[in-house]
Amino acid sequence: MTTAVNPDQPIRVVVWGENRHEQEQQEVRDIYPDGMHTTIREGIEEHLGDRAAATTVTLDDPEHGLTEDVLQNTDVLVWWGHAAHGEVADEVVERVQRHVLAGMGLLVLHSGHWSKIFGKLMGTTCTLRWRSKDDREIVWTVDPTHPIAQGIPHPFIIPAQEMYGEFFDVPAPDELVFLSTFSGGEVFRSGMTYRRGFGRIFYFSPGDQDYPVYHQDEVRKVIANGVAWARTLRPERTTPTLLRYEPEDFYNGHGYEGAMAN
Repeated sequence: MTTAVNPDQPIRVVVWGENRHEQEQQEVRDIYPDGMHTTIREGIEEHLGDRAAATTVTLDDPEHGLTEDVLQNTDVLVWWGHAAHGEVADEVVERVQRHVLAGMGLLVLHSGHWSKIFGKLMGTTCTLRWRSKDDREIVWTVDPTHPIAQGIPHPFIIPAQEMYGEFFDVPAPDELVFLSTFSGGEVFRSGMTYRRGFGRIFYFSPGDQDYPVYHQDEVRKVIANGVAWARTLRPERTTPTLLRYEPEDFYNGHGYEGAMAN
């Protein structure tokens, strides 16, 4: 599997949306009449302009919209899910994981912390504490030098949001970019990066379906910055492979099937 990445070409972004709340709850449809996935896509286009070519797919599309062909031609996948994590087919999750390990970027948003793909990549329960009511979230920049934090006010305030709090059962991140605080005194690691294989992952928590969070400019800017950061520039997309190298031959590894076979 090879997919050339040209740094002069737009970032190929696919925004994956569960698209269930918008279909079933009028109050969510009032906030996101075209679906949260569309609003997220529009924010990426607004901030990246010609630097990105963004499309959307949803859970109810064939193969959840994530066919092999789609993923081969995706630089960064953005994921929002909540009510139907269990409906995502395991074979699609395996496919997405393979592409992440091979170099596709992945942004996981809000309740996507409990998605099959995020749990598979993290290897933990990904559970947390939460409170579903109007709350105020203050998002603090922990690493102002990080590319994802560029142009983001320190701090910025989300007037109405669901509370997520620690303990958040995920591995220690490679980088902690944002930390959130809430009116009840809770804190949460709300913006974190990981590297798995050749792929870059950014988890960003703001974005409950009951609030217009994805219409807020600071949130849209963070997601757009995350998309730009998550694209990896490699000449081809391949998974890390165990190869055998002879002395002084640093560039030509042999295929290796395992100790008993070699």
